[in-house]
Amino acid sequence: MLPQLPDGFTALVTGASGGIGSALADALLASPRLGRLHAVSRRPQRRDDPRWNPVRLDITDPAALERLADHLDGAPLHLMVNAVGMLHDEPAGIAPEKRLADLDAAALARLFHVNAATPALLLKALEGSLKGRHPALIASLSARVGSIGDNRLGGWYGYRASKAAHNMLMKTAAVELRRLNPHATVVCLHPGTTDTALSHPFQARVPEGKLFSPDFVAERLLDVLGRRTPEDSGDFRDWDDMAIPW
Repeated sequence: MLPQLPDGFTALVTGASGGIGSALADALLASPRLGRLHAVSRRPQRRDDPRWNPVRLDITDPAALERLADHLDGAPLHLMVNAVGMLHDEPAGIAPEKRLADLDAAALARLFHVNAATPALLLKALEGSLKGRHPALIASLSARVGSIGDNRLGGWYGYRASKAAHNMLMKTAAVELRRLNPHATVVCLHPGTTDTALSHPFQARVPEGKLFSPDFVAERLLDVLGRRTPEDSGDFRDWDDMAIPW
């Protein structure tokens, strides 16, 4: 697992209480090469492992990101995976739009904040731990529907646009981080349709064999990351390591 990282590497996973984030955390803990795992979530999870360091905060809150930066205090991070994202919020009345008439300014602002601004602000907060000359794999979950070139069905305006903005922010950060750390690699990852709360309302339309378990997705995403080098920084890849058009 992740052969480009040193033994005893330090990892940070956001959304560690969610389906994919929790599965990623467990997969990392299964590796004897892991040194420490900072598991960031609003609802901290427990693991019987001395390498497990739960960090309770909401990364969509900029003040909480400042606390996260203080918590790390510039200590080098070798792996950072952001697994926080938003597609719908029933109590807030946010759902994928089917037509222009469904667009709502507040819903769009919320989706852009969670899916685009927050991952970029997370990198800002972690800059002190990512810059240097140590290997640093940086991944953030995107979605195939965020591909402008692959958009043939329309709909889902806010989610599509916020993920497209996410991809541009990550691509831009990859350029800067290349100067701050020549061994840094930034990747946008599409996990496929995963059996989590995010996809649950839409699973009836998923073709047979295309709904993946969180454990399968975590294994595949870590495998994709394990193949990346700094020359790949800024890539947009899916769970099967196929490039996705921007």
